Amino acid sequence: MEKIDYKKKLKHLYQPSAKKVEIVEVPPMNFLMIDGEGDPNTSQSFSDAIEALFPLAYTLKFMVKKGDLAIDYGVLPLEALWWADDMAAFTTGNKDDWKWTVMIMQPEFISREMVETALKEVARKKNPLALPLVRFESFHEGRAAQTMHLGPFSEEGPTIEQVHLSIKENGSQRSGKHHEIYLSDTRRAAPEKWKTIVRQPMT
Repeated sequence: MEKIDYKKKLKHLYQPSAKKVEIVEVPPMNFLMIDGEGDPNTSQSFSDAIEALFPLAYTLKFMVKKGDLAIDYGVLPLEALWWADDMAAFTTGNKDDWKWTVMIMQPEFISREMVETALKEVARKKNPLALPLVRFESFHEGRAAQTMHLGPFSEEGPTIEQVHLSIKENGSQRSGKHHEIYLSDTRRAAPEKWKTIVRQPMT
């Protein structure tokens, strides 16, 4: 059986340095996605979205492992795009105005038909509240600056500023949405050890 570790295969995207900001080219990739809004710390819809995405991602993984493809791969980490109609909401701390898309990247061999089958299976077994909100789409981020943030989310400010400064020093401008990739299990790891990729598209 073939085994694929996408965090190693896509090391430049999922294992950046914490010591510097790197410029990367992010190719089109397919994701399971759910859109929502509100404070991620208190919003029930944010929790509901995560509770729908992971069972679906794992169902797809085991379908592929047991099916004709016979490929074993690790489920990719949770990612999120963040924005607000008034971008000042990010600096004023008014998280209720935040908008987000939570998502999990899917290997290139996952088809829309497979996702539809997995959706029915998850609905039959668990039927999480946000399951009907899931969409399967290609997302092309393109050129972006990124680095690894070590520590709690509340201390990301200087890291984000470092990424933005790097884009400016590169003679470029920010474009698209603030992007984070969560590599740690926040339920088990101590906050000071949390690993979060901070990424910002640029033009």
